[in-house]
Amino acid sequence: MEKIYSNYQEQTGFNKVCPKTINFLLSYSQALFEFEYEDLEFETFLN
Repeated sequence: MEKIYSNYQEQTGFNKVCPKTINFLLSYSQALFEFEYEDLEFETFLN
């Protein structure tokens, strides 16, 4: 398993990401609000 994982890591490459994509992801994460009430978890957007 270790050999397969290390070989796979060497094959992956990172492409340049567009600034629009990063801004979208940051905005999405800032708008997401999570809270818990007793044993329940809720997610909502603040837009």
